[in-house]
Amino acid sequence: MNLFTSLRYLAALHQHKHFGRAAAACHITQPAFSNAIRALEEEFGTTIVKRGRAFESFTPEGERIFISAQRMLHEQELLLQDLSNKADQPVGTLTLGAVPSVMPIAARFAGQLQARHPGLTLIVRSMSSPDIENGLENLSVDLGLGYTDRLKSRAAKLATAEQYTERYFLLRRAAQPSPAGLHMADQPMPWRDAAQLPLCLLTPEMHNRTIVDAAFKQLGLSVKPVIETNSILTLGLTVLVGEVCSILPGALVAVLSAYAELEAVPLVEPDVLTPIGFMWADSGRPSNALRAALGLADDAAWLAHLAAHVGVQARLRPIPP
Repeated sequence: MNLFTSLRYLAALHQHKHFGRAAAACHITQPAFSNAIRALEEEFGTTIVKRGRAFESFTPEGERIFISAQRMLHEQELLLQDLSNKADQPVGTLTLGAVPSVMPIAARFAGQLQARHPGLTLIVRSMSSPDIENGLENLSVDLGLGYTDRLKSRAAKLATAEQYTERYFLLRRAAQPSPAGLHMADQPMPWRDAAQLPLCLLTPEMHNRTIVDAAFKQLGLSVKPVIETNSILTLGLTVLVGEVCSILPGALVAVLSAYAELEAVPLVEPDVLTPIGFMWADSGRPSNALRAALGLADDAAWLAHLAAHVGVQARLRPIPP
């Protein structure tokens, strides 16, 4: 079997942490996939995978082999892109990892990038912040979109390009449906008042939940939501059909703009502003696909489009004293 094919199988197993799902992603049967991994173990003379009744994890040796495999696959992709590239027509694959709260923006970016450069194949994944950062470091992710302020505590050399500032809104059912779609309240709401409402929030391991909890903690409050979820879609739908409220960043509020039954209320006191940007490994040798993506990220037309879809810009009346 071709070595690069076997290494791609190994990378798929690292991503999916499951033999069946990894085999399906590689479009081969599970027995054939398992045999390929065993052949790699024989080739390197060591156990790569800890096996119980199912996949458990990579061995320490397996992790080292995966890191080397990812570098080899990355170099192969760089070479293929260089050999296939034509002037202003980049060809190749780009993997974009985005945190769940910015997936609407990642989707818009991917659509515009592929339209501008039809020779690119884009893989867009919803990922946690740690998984994006680890993926950038081990080269399984080419470009990340998420919380750039997290990188201050990481030693890895990751470059960033700021895109917008995330603002937060309370989402609730409107007193009356609005013929224009989702209603944006003129009067902001203090976070302290939001803490008194029945809330649907993301689960604690999500970085967006960490931001929300920090805002309440700044006021000396600890909030216990009535619903917790790791699904962004659930945040909006529980408000639409239930008796709860939620707290969403502006990019998600914009996605719900067609729902006349909903109202978004800007949250203030404190003003919580979170920078969102692109991140990538600063190796000095970006692929042609990554160069094209970074070119779009800095394009004036894209930034204008972005500004129109990161949340409704409300003209707020100040809170009465």
